Amino acid sequence: MNICFVYSLVFLIVGVFSFLISLSLMSSMYSIILSIELGSFNSCSVEMTLLFDWMSTLFTGFVLLISSMVIFYSNEYMEGDININRFIMLVMMFVVSMLLLILSPNLISILLGWDGLGLVSYCLVIYYQNVKSFNAGMLTVLTNRLGDVAFLLSIGWMMNFGSWNYVYFVECMKGSLEMELISGMMLFAAMTKSAQIPFSSWLPAAMAAPTPVSSLVHSSTLVTAGVYLMIRFSMSLGSTMCLVLLFFSGLTMFMAGLGASYEYDLKKIIALSTLSQLGLMMSVLSMGGYMLAFYHLLTHALFKALLFMCAGCMIHSLSNFQDIRLMGGLINQMPLTCTCFVICNLSLCGLPFLSGFYSKDLILESMSMGSVGFYVYLIYYLSTGLTVAYTARLIYYVVYGDFNFLPNHLVADSGYGMLKGMMGLIFFVVFMGSVLSWVMFIEFYLICLPFIFKMMTILVTLMGGWLGVEISKFSLSYQPKSMILIGSSYYFGSMWNMPYISTFGINFYPLDLGKNLYEGFDQGWSEFYGGQNFFSCVMQSSQLLQFLHKNNLKLFMFLMVMWMIIMLITY
Repeated sequence: MNICFVYSLVFLIVGVFSFLISLSLMSSMYSIILSIELGSFNSCSVEMTLLFDWMSTLFTGFVLLISSMVIFYSNEYMEGDININRFIMLVMMFVVSMLLLILSPNLISILLGWDGLGLVSYCLVIYYQNVKSFNAGMLTVLTNRLGDVAFLLSIGWMMNFGSWNYVYFVECMKGSLEMELISGMMLFAAMTKSAQIPFSSWLPAAMAAPTPVSSLVHSSTLVTAGVYLMIRFSMSLGSTMCLVLLFFSGLTMFMAGLGASYEYDLKKIIALSTLSQLGLMMSVLSMGGYMLAFYHLLTHALFKALLFMCAGCMIHSLSNFQDIRLMGGLINQMPLTCTCFVICNLSLCGLPFLSGFYSKDLILESMSMGSVGFYVYLIYYLSTGLTVAYTARLIYYVVYGDFNFLPNHLVADSGYGMLKGMMGLIFFVVFMGSVLSWVMFIEFYLICLPFIFKMMTILVTLMGGWLGVEISKFSLSYQPKSMILIGSSYYFGSMWNMPYISTFGINFYPLDLGKNLYEGFDQGWSEFYGGQNFFSCVMQSSQLLQFLHKNNLKLFMFLMVMWMIIMLITY
């Protein structure tokens, strides 16, 4: 039996079972903690702890459901790859690391899943053996290692509490200096894992991985780990940390939406949309809406996984081309794939009544109802408009535009294996948003807004869609004069120069300084006044003595006689 089918079936069964358990725990308001004490170290108990509450089991069900469909999809996508078994085992390790992070309330066991995600993601990013993949993998793993340092520091600080089970201390020690420090370090770790500014450059670079990995990473595993961890630590975040998180996550949301509007790489556009939605989740979390952040995390995982799977089908059919300028009119050749693609994009925009609508509309209305500043209003509504703009642009280029690929190239829907994996998720993309709203928000909340705020979301959405369609109608060689004058196209399209800052911007100047110091000191003055000059003097003296020794026997005899005369005169 096929290994992909076996793992897919196992994940699907366990995922459905986990979802049913979460419903039971949600209705009974119970939590189950399994703890195994492994020993004691300096009066600090070392335990292996698993926490089964409605949040962890519900997220586990979503992760396993998406992983099941992705592995089933990978069976045909990776067909012909001689290392497909290795690939599936890496994906398995990736999912197990994520489950360990979700289910454990202990920082030590979370670190195993946290580091497991980082290391396995490196192996998956460099799966295709080329220089670009190696550079992307190195950028990914080194950026995540910065967060691992903060994670290790928080583990060391929690030894003062006598236990690493953070669930016992998050609420009862809120406001204390120790918990503020631990929460600050966990915030730093979460910002690196979820690619918030200034650690955003690794997320588009990780698109060097195979598309099934991108579907898994950007929906429910690696990038959402930081958001999930912050949801768990949300009770202990102080006001200063919330303001810092709100500032950087808002900038991330706006920057990613702006960058996606300039991008032409299909996978990078979807990656930047993931970055924008991560900024939305983090910003909502910083304002105290951890339930809204978790709600959007679940709905976003569904349509983003399917969106990457649709993109993978298109790339597979177009002989690995990812430039959307070479696509167009694919609705005629790939109707099923394009239908799923459009549904996912409309869900990303928040079209009623798809799954993304329920979470995004609730977030925007809750934000409008709260007493937040003008900066937050501006960033939120601009980012919402940009989301609709780059989505409309993407749909126009890929689905409805002119076909710009090779005229003799046959493009058609992929095989049944990939389509079955996609059809397994389309039902959830359409209906799961409403189901989750009925399950998670049992209590009734009244949102009362003035007419202008109620219509603001619709107005911004319509303006963003119009802008995206108008931009799409430009000629491929057209460049507005304003962009030529101010150079905004390159700046905004390159994530505000963040990839340059994270790589060459950091490395070049220290390396250049090291080169100058090496040439000026190690091979310069220190050589002249140090060992090299001393060696030269000794060599010159030895050469003089050697010359005398080889060529002047008379001089030696004369010197010996003179020496004897001097000795006789002296004594």
